[in-house]
Amino acid sequence: MSDIATVSRARSAPRKRNAEATRAAILEAAKTQFGRSGYDLTSLRDIAAEAGADVALIKRYFGGKEALFTEALKASFRPSFLQGQDRKAFSREIATMMAGPARADEARSHTFQFLLRAATSPTTAPLLNVAIQERFLGPIRDWLGGEDAPARARVLAAIYIGFLVERLIRDEPLEGPEREAFIDRAASVLEATVRP
Repeated sequence: MSDIATVSRARSAPRKRNAEATRAAILEAAKTQFGRSGYDLTSLRDIAAEAGADVALIKRYFGGKEALFTEALKASFRPSFLQGQDRKAFSREIATMMAGPARADEARSHTFQFLLRAATSPTTAPLLNVAIQERFLGPIRDWLGGEDAPARARVLAAIYIGFLVERLIRDEPLEGPEREAFIDRAASVLEATVRP
């Protein structure tokens, strides 16, 4: 076969589509758009444009706006986030992370904004509640263990979310003696919840 025929065949062959990459791009775009504008003001066209995808692909992969929103919520929580986490180091590691700037972890900040918007909408709050129970509080309860694990999981989640809000508002790292005092006190608050 000649080189010209090989080049011609390569050009005319249809390009392989990467459905998984497109689906992931749509999910990320959905989190960004829902976080920016909220559920009610976000259109599927906005999400498709952000993802660089055809709006028909959203319907094909997710079925519609509410189903996409639900998948975006699920994708915001990694149920395995505590697997292998060292209990002894956990409190200090979280406290140290919270002493830093929110911008250091921009993806997590965007996800948090998306979840905050979801929590404040009557349309999406019930969907968020289901996702939190299954993919956030459930894994925390399992990791903590013990008789009062459900209560401790709620307290730990509330403390963690409070730290995220404070860090998002502050948006700059703590320094010097204030940083050390913050880490020590935050770690001791967390440790009281982690300890059975």
